[in-house]
Amino acid sequence: MSERALTPDTRLPKSALVVDDHPLFCDALTLTLQSIADFEEIRSVGTLEKALEAVAQDARIDFIILDLNLPDVNGLDGLVRLRNAAPKAAILIASSMADNRMICHALKAGANGFVPKHSQRAVFRRAFEAVVQGQQFVPDGYIDPHGVGGRGVQGDVLDRLGSLTNQQARILNLICEGKLNKQIAFDLTIAETTVKAHVTAIMRKLGVHSRTQAVLIAQEARFAKVLPTGE
Repeated sequence: MSERALTPDTRLPKSALVVDDHPLFCDALTLTLQSIADFEEIRSVGTLEKALEAVAQDARIDFIILDLNLPDVNGLDGLVRLRNAAPKAAILIASSMADNRMICHALKAGANGFVPKHSQRAVFRRAFEAVVQGQQFVPDGYIDPHGVGGRGVQGDVLDRLGSLTNQQARILNLICEGKLNKQIAFDLTIAETTVKAHVTAIMRKLGVHSRTQAVLIAQEARFAKVLPTGE
């Protein structure tokens, strides 16, 4: 299990960030957080990029509620990027995709806890109390699909993706979209030689020898690539 997911800052969080693209759900989560803790500030954003900007600009953010399904990110790589950007913050996933395997993979990717999106306020309270004490929180009825101590192939994939910097993760996403180095350089406003250097570093970290293999590794962390229980 990821050490980052087990050791958040144990002081009581003071600044929270809600990351969800549904305004009504953001409002509901903000009210929930206000009812369970004395936060000095609670902000909300609708995309991963806005979340990354928020944690980069404000180091005080120490509690994050994250929806895995955002407009600008596909799969667990959004969680991995946010964990890299905010290594000391407690991250609680609130998602409607709450099967055992998704919960397991989210925890391995660095989440401190997982709450099904439409849980009652009391469940969020229990989750908050658990993660601020350095404990992982999973919903009632959760069963680790890998068994005690099991990691499986997915855990190794997430570890490798987790080693990427935020810029490298952005470039990998663009590679997955089929873009060439020149197009990536234009999109990110950087030199093509810089893109090439990042691509080389990405392949080294992922343990692959081609862009195609890097794409396949990334796709293993996508929602659609999570194998159903029993396979």
